[in-house]
Amino acid sequence: MEIKRDRMVFLGYGKYWRSDGIVGLMPIEEERGPRRRTNVFVQGRGEPIVASRTEQSILEDMGATEGGFQAEALREAVTELLTAFHEFSPVLRRALLNEHHFDVEKWEQRLGEILRAPHVPETVEQNELFD
Repeated sequence: MEIKRDRMVFLGYGKYWRSDGIVGLMPIEEERGPRRRTNVFVQGRGEPIVASRTEQSILEDMGATEGGFQAEALREAVTELLTAFHEFSPVLRRALLNEHHFDVEKWEQRLGEILRAPHVPETVEQNELFD
C-alpha cells in the first residue's frame, strides 16, 4: 500500500495528523458512536487517537484506495500461483502440456514478468518534443 507522504489527514473534530506518521488503524467495536469510530495509532504516542471517522475514510485520505488494496491482493494471489507452479513435477508439467495444452513454463514466465517492477521510461525534456 502506498501512503502519500506529508499529507495531513483529517481525523474528525479538528484533529489532523500527517499521513506518514499514522502506523495503524483499528475500528472501535465497543462503545462506538459519534466521535468514536476508529483508534488511530501514530508514531511517538503510546495511546491511540480516537477519530470520529471510519478507518476506510482515513485510509482514502492517506492515499490508500480500494484499487490499491485490490492490486495488492492480486499481487499476492499471483505470487502464490507462481509458487505452486514451481512445485509442479516434470511429469505433471508434461501431462498438462500434452493433454490440456497448458504450458506451465510459459505461464511461469508471464506471471514473473507481471510481478517485476514496471519499467520506468526515460524522461524526455519538454523542449525535445518540439525540435
